[in-house]
Order: sequence, then C-alpha cells, then structure tokens
Amino acid sequence: MSRPTCPHCLRPQATCLCHLAVATASACELLILQHPLEVHHAKNSARLLHLSVPGSRIVVGEAFDEVALQALLPGPRTTVLLYPPTAYEGHAVPALLEPSQLQHPETLRLVVLDATWRKSRKMLHLSPGLQRLPRLALDEVPAGRYAIRKAHAPGQLSTLEATCAALAQLERNAERWQSLLAAFDAFVAGQMVYIKK
Repeated sequence: MSRPTCPHCLRPQATCLCHLAVATASACELLILQHPLEVHHAKNSARLLHLSVPGSRIVVGEAFDEVALQALLPGPRTTVLLYPPTAYEGHAVPALLEPSQLQHPETLRLVVLDATWRKSRKMLHLSPGLQRLPRLALDEVPAGRYAIRKAHAPGQLSTLEATCAALAQLERNAERWQSLLAAFDAFVAGQMVYIKK
C-alpha cells in the first residue's frame, strides 16, 4: 500500500516540506529543468526552490528537442543557462553573453538543470538547444550547505543553493535570498535526522 503523498511537494505526507517554502519574489523568470530521477528523490532541493519562487516553472525531462525548448523559452526575455564553461567534444558553442544583457534582471530568464553533475552533462549532451544558450557562471561560489548529498568536487552546490547565488548575482541583492537559504538549512537538518536513524 503506497503512502499518502502531498500533491504540492510530491513527498510522503509525513515528510512534506511545504511548510518550509518561503515566498521569495525574483525579478528574473526561473525555469528548472529536472532530470526524471530527481522527481521523487528525498534529498532533492528543486521542489523547495520551485515552491518558494512565485512564477517559477519546473519541467521534467532528460532530453529537450528544439520544439520543446522553443515552447519553454518564448521571447522576448534573454535566456541564460546556469552552467559553468565547458568544452565537451561535439557540443555546440554557447552564444556569447554581453555584460549589458545582465543589467536588467526583469528582462532575463534563468534556466537551471536539476540533476547530479553526471546527469546534467547528459541532459546537456542530449539537448543541442541547451548547449547553444549563453552561459552564466557564478562570480563567487559560496560554501556548500548541502551536507546530505556528496559533492564530488569543490564548488558543487545543490540546485537551490546555486540558483539563489545566481539570482543574488543577477539582481545584486544577496539579502533577499537569505530566508530561503535558512529554510534550506532546516530542510537539510530534517533529512539528517532520517540519515542518522
């Protein structure tokens, strides 16, 4: 018999995280592309992010063809992909991002891949349209707070942490995201209880 599930956070009702959501308005439009393996992962942070940022969208998939991406990325906003610079063989070259394009956050759309690093590389590999998007890299990578999942290299953050850092960078307002990061800390602490049992 399956356990009752919350329709909003998709977690078992006993571990529902909706009470942790902190409404945090973003000038940028936020689109989260979530790998299917993350949808019901107990330690996933993207659902809390989505529940907390009004107007954000979360779309599940591993590969996004040109038609799907065109539907997800309508004009006139400038779309940027939160992803570090890469030089993967056979990948399209990302469009150049002019600093002037980042001056007005309300004209931007931030695309975030919610997956492990290995799976995010596969999502990128399978989606040439994503490869061509201009990249946004973090100016400063904050210390990770994601004690419940293993980082395989320095600077690897959860989806929520990386997105908060990116939006703080684009909007030049780190303070706005502190309440959501505090909620994330509470989420991590709650998960640690189950890990230690």
